[in-house]
Amino acid sequence: MRWYAVHTRSKCEKAVRTELTVKGVENFLPSIHEIHRWKDREKAVELPVFPGYIFVRILNRPADIIPVLRTEGAVRILGGSREIEPVPDSEIESIRRLVDAKLPFFPHACLHEGDRVKVKKGPLKDVEGSLIRVNQHQGRLVLAVEMLSRAVAVEVDLRDIEVLRSPSFYRTRMTA
Repeated sequence: MRWYAVHTRSKCEKAVRTELTVKGVENFLPSIHEIHRWKDREKAVELPVFPGYIFVRILNRPADIIPVLRTEGAVRILGGSREIEPVPDSEIESIRRLVDAKLPFFPHACLHEGDRVKVKKGPLKDVEGSLIRVNQHQGRLVLAVEMLSRAVAVEVDLRDIEVLRSPSFYRTRMTA
């Protein structure tokens, strides 16, 4: 049995989890608990770490795949055009251990060198550039004047940027 990522309809992760559990399908929905405040009240809410996705542990055979796909709110199992692709057990185990450890964490974009990014906050808010180096908490953002073939670089906090375009994503999709 292997782990697979199931894409769900928007905000249907918990309903899919419930239905899969009723069907006896092993599943994992990593979530974080946050306190949301409104003017008149506070409420603890459970939010998925990966919105729009839940993980299932099944065999890659129609008898196991079909019940997952027939689950209300499930869209598809991720993979190529003809074959579903498993998620490495080590990745699921790492996420499970983090959730179980009850350490504070937050969702974060998967950043790669070469990504086109935009700064979300701080003095460089709304500035766009290319991410050329990623280390533990910082990245080197390059701002270029293409006409001059010149650029400047600045270190930015990785939590303050969002990915606009990822060259590796497009290369993978174009060749698939």
